[in-house]
Amino acid sequence: MIGEANAAVQPLSPPTPVTDAVMELLAASDRHFQEGRQALELGHVERARLEFDLAVNVMLDSPLGGRTQPRIRDYFDRLVDRISAYELRALAVGDGFSESASEPASIDELLAVSATLTPKPANPGLAATVRSDLTRHDIDIPLNPRVLSFIELFQGRMRDFIEEGMRRGSRYLPLIQRAFAAEGVPLDLGYIPLVESAFKTNALSRARARGVWQFIRSTGRHHGLRQDWYIDERSDPEKASVAAARYLKTLSRMFDGDWHLAMASYNGGPGRVQRAMRRSGADDFWELTAKSKALPRETRDYVPMVLAAVVIARNPAQYGFNFTPDVPLTYDTVVLDRPVDLRWIAEWTGTTIDEIQNINPELRRWTTPVQDAVYELKVPAGTHDLVRARLTEAVSSELVTLRYHTVSRGESLSSIARQLRVRRTDLAEANDMSANARLQVGQQLIVPRAPTVLISARAEPPSVGSADNGGSAEPVRVSYRVRRGDTLISIARAFGTSVALIRTWNGIQGSRIVAGDRLTIYTTRAN
Repeated sequence: MIGEANAAVQPLSPPTPVTDAVMELLAASDRHFQEGRQALELGHVERARLEFDLAVNVMLDSPLGGRTQPRIRDYFDRLVDRISAYELRALAVGDGFSESASEPASIDELLAVSATLTPKPANPGLAATVRSDLTRHDIDIPLNPRVLSFIELFQGRMRDFIEEGMRRGSRYLPLIQRAFAAEGVPLDLGYIPLVESAFKTNALSRARARGVWQFIRSTGRHHGLRQDWYIDERSDPEKASVAAARYLKTLSRMFDGDWHLAMASYNGGPGRVQRAMRRSGADDFWELTAKSKALPRETRDYVPMVLAAVVIARNPAQYGFNFTPDVPLTYDTVVLDRPVDLRWIAEWTGTTIDEIQNINPELRRWTTPVQDAVYELKVPAGTHDLVRARLTEAVSSELVTLRYHTVSRGESLSSIARQLRVRRTDLAEANDMSANARLQVGQQLIVPRAPTVLISARAEPPSVGSADNGGSAEPVRVSYRVRRGDTLISIARAFGTSVALIRTWNGIQGSRIVAGDRLTIYTTRAN
């Protein structure tokens, strides 16, 4: 009997997992949203827009519907709000014309620190170490207390600063040394940027000197470095290094091959150094600086500071520095015959907008120069053919975010700038004209920023008559022309309706719309 009873007992099957269709739907939508958010943070705007649209379409195309259940409705409303917020942020900071950020130049900080430095008697051990290194150098480095004091400063209080500068500088040293060798300038002087800028291409001093070599505007222009609204070649390490080599060579000739006086002139200007020499009767830098009022303190400190940096940079391990050098800068060059938004380049090459700007630091905006017939753009190594292929496929009007204004009778740069809420100087420089230029009726001007009204229209959607609030106002039929950057979500919010209704009114199956398309929209408010 017991055996028969046991035989009748059937093993229990594992319970069938219960699936929550709503949770699966929300998770699928959220995956696309998160992909879009990450793409936007990398500067890949088109990819972000595609993922955001997919996040919405997953909801709209589901048999469960976009707003049928409370959980779905709450998630959908929150999704639209989040996407709109990201779109607004992209408009605010990614119109392609916002200027790249700058960092303080290291020379200002170092000269401030040097003001508190009192040279001490030479450290015998340090002096012996430097003496053993002197055969490495192609400029004269005296073992005086001032040079040794700066070496000790760099080993101590400024250690992290100098180490970070050497690490960053290893990226640019090969191209700097090529430029200096071509001009016959000592390679040791290639370490001047360690003091001037810590090798930061976007360094900007209080005197408005810019770039790795810290050229002021006039000196940069004199040595062929282009500076306009789109480009500042002072920030290009390669072009600026060629200019620096030629400038240092010129200064050396002015002072009969004395590189110490040439360096002092690089900092304080050759005229000031020459006047100081005439007044004092001194004919070398160290004699000149012994007369405390002959040169400004900053120039007196500058030369021994550079020499100390050279000593350490030529043999870092000898002075206790240990770091992994950056990989030397490499890139391909693509010749452009039309302006291109750098976000397209980042997206095509699978990198970030920051990296595209890092290898093209001369570009002040997220776009190549609009008015250049030809421009050579640097792209990540190995991507030349890919970028050329994508450029061939692309429509010119979609490659850069441009807005134009046609000049009417009686308009001036000032009145147009006020109307479009842009700075008059930006409007003038973007169009390669002076701020007082006279305009011609019918002339087309590039508008350097998206008009604020576009942002406010998206930021303040109508509060009445929306598709979901049962508004009773009489709907108005509107013909809306799609602008670059629009999505069905942003248009729906601007007119107080829904994506689903816009798709229904216009027979749109998916979510793709193109700048220039005309959409029919019924709304209680005509924007």
